Amino acid sequence: QVQLVESGGGSVQAGGSLKLSCVVSGFTDDRYCIGWFRQVPGKEREGVARINLDGDTNYANSVKGRFTISRDFAAYTYYLQMNSLKPEDTAVYYCALEDSSLCTIYPTWYDYWGMGTQVTVSL
Repeated sequence: QVQLVESGGGSVQAGGSLKLSCVVSGFTDDRYCIGWFRQVPGKEREGVARINLDGDTNYANSVKGRFTISRDFAAYTYYLQMNSLKPEDTAVYYCALEDSSLCTIYPTWYDYWGMGTQVTVSL
């Protein structure tokens, strides 16, 4: 079955950096998109970044210029490099797979999800 496993979360001071990883397994289709999302208690899950098979990327306005999504095809691994972190970036971060070529940044379109990794940014 399809599995996505995130890692790399942790606690960091404002202005610091973290790099999240997402390893994808069990998916054999050649048309999909990977997205990173985040959620804080009491709020809806929001899209952070996504990347399609051509390497095209899209970011939420709140993270543009600070976060970078990338991939390592050979390792079936996707990354979210987060720089200049702010306390408002604190959330559980999820990677997800959209089984289509639409490649949106909206969580409702995504079909498979990881369990998430906590990111905490303190002042």
